[in-house]
Amino acid sequence: MVNVLKWWQERVVYQIYPRSFQDSNGDGIGDLQGIISRLDVLKDLGVGIIWLSPVYPSPNVDYGYDISDYLDINPEFGTMADMEELLAEAEKRDLKIVMDLVINHTSDQHPWFQKSRDQNSPYRDYYIWRPGKGRRPPNNWSGFFGGRTWQYDEKSGEYYLHLFAKNQPDLNWRNPKVMAEVKEIMRFWLDKGVAGFRCDVINILYKTSLEDGRKSLILTGSEHYLSQAGTHEILRELRRDVLDHYDCFTVGETVFVTPKTALDLMAPERKELNMLFSFAHMETDQYIVKWFKRRFRGGRFAKSISKWQTALPWNANYFENHDQPRSVSRFGNMEYWEKSAKLLCIMLLTLRGTPFIYQGQEIGMTNFDFTSMDQLRDVESHNIYAIAKGLGFPKALRWRMIQATSRDNARTPMQWDSSAYAGFSTNEPWLGVNKNYSSINVESQLDDPDSIRSMYKTMIALRAGSDTLKAGSFEALKISKELFAYRRSLKGEGLVVILNFSTRQQRLPWEGAVLVLSNYERQVYDGNLEPYEAVILKEA
Repeated sequence: MVNVLKWWQERVVYQIYPRSFQDSNGDGIGDLQGIISRLDVLKDLGVGIIWLSPVYPSPNVDYGYDISDYLDINPEFGTMADMEELLAEAEKRDLKIVMDLVINHTSDQHPWFQKSRDQNSPYRDYYIWRPGKGRRPPNNWSGFFGGRTWQYDEKSGEYYLHLFAKNQPDLNWRNPKVMAEVKEIMRFWLDKGVAGFRCDVINILYKTSLEDGRKSLILTGSEHYLSQAGTHEILRELRRDVLDHYDCFTVGETVFVTPKTALDLMAPERKELNMLFSFAHMETDQYIVKWFKRRFRGGRFAKSISKWQTALPWNANYFENHDQPRSVSRFGNMEYWEKSAKLLCIMLLTLRGTPFIYQGQEIGMTNFDFTSMDQLRDVESHNIYAIAKGLGFPKALRWRMIQATSRDNARTPMQWDSSAYAGFSTNEPWLGVNKNYSSINVESQLDDPDSIRSMYKTMIALRAGSDTLKAGSFEALKISKELFAYRRSLKGEGLVVILNFSTRQQRLPWEGAVLVLSNYERQVYDGNLEPYEAVILKEA
């Protein structure tokens, strides 16, 4: 139990994918001035922290997650002066800014990497270079974006390791100079006033061995780099030498963690991360890998969430982000689009932990409506499509895989109003706008008390005013195929949340409880739940 909450436990986080949030200069790409222009809308919503996906210079192979300079701003997004203005304007509104920290890999265009291609360069050991085994790569590892993890470099005469795209070479965390560089990067931004970091794929930094891995359908070789002792040492050193000297926090994106390995990364006494994103609940609608979807079941979803709610002292709660499909398309029902989105809102804001809202989630934005691969920009989607084609998957199946899972589902431009390009830009955006922008947009929901956005605003305010929702314990009460009920308790107060993940009416009486809120227009709770209804009850 957390007795005294930190500021990052009290507040709600809003994630911005800058390229798709708001374009201020008509070039079709979102930018920092665009974000500044929308700060009042975010403040009105009630959020207290803004997480920016990468705004550093990048060749954009992985749209910002391949960084070529950690100490500057991508000219597409603006200048360092714009970033400083954003920090100042956010501070005026009591909004904290958190940046993405991508330190497993850089871009292959980063000066460190370009210099490392010379075997005699002092930068050679910043990356993981190895000779091949005859005509074969140094080992048999497979990558997160599909395919192999070693790229041969003609100039260098050796292979370099890349767990993601070939343009994202992994840093060598055995080299103390890499640690020193990253510490300076972190201090640079913290001194400018950022309030912390979302740490990209943070539990795979240290490669204990480069031996061949056990054959796996998911990631061959991961036993050599997943949550290794060396990574824990790195995180403790960064915390001790940098982070603990600032009023800031970290949230880690962590892959393939269990509750036990998650605790090793974020338990307060460990002094590593403050909290982390697990993927367990996001994997309940898939077979083995995310590209093979199965029918969503609220019960599976609830079991996973309940497990993590009780296993960790604090959770980073989220249902979508820049890498995940839209939650209402995935966990809801489009026939009940509005009710589904509001149910997910109520659930997100009543779980124990810090809530993370992704841009557009608060208005119920849906998956893209693209019709061909030519309309996608995501490198992972194109890689997987090519692999599936090589394996002989029928074209229709390949396209269904992409439609359901592509990261571009979440990256279509923010839908601000019903004008051209959804008010995102005055010119054609870098990625297509979903055609439903004329009916799903911020402007149409802003002053509508029954809108999805109004539900988010209400729930954020309800959480802010409730010690029970912020700090109370979590207890699962009922989990069935389509129902999820749980209690949040603190100092004698009990709030019960009941969720109906189905198109059918369900019955779950709760004697002596008073209705606090429902996503349907009702004044009392009679034990009957409408399709995709969510209720919050106060126990007597």
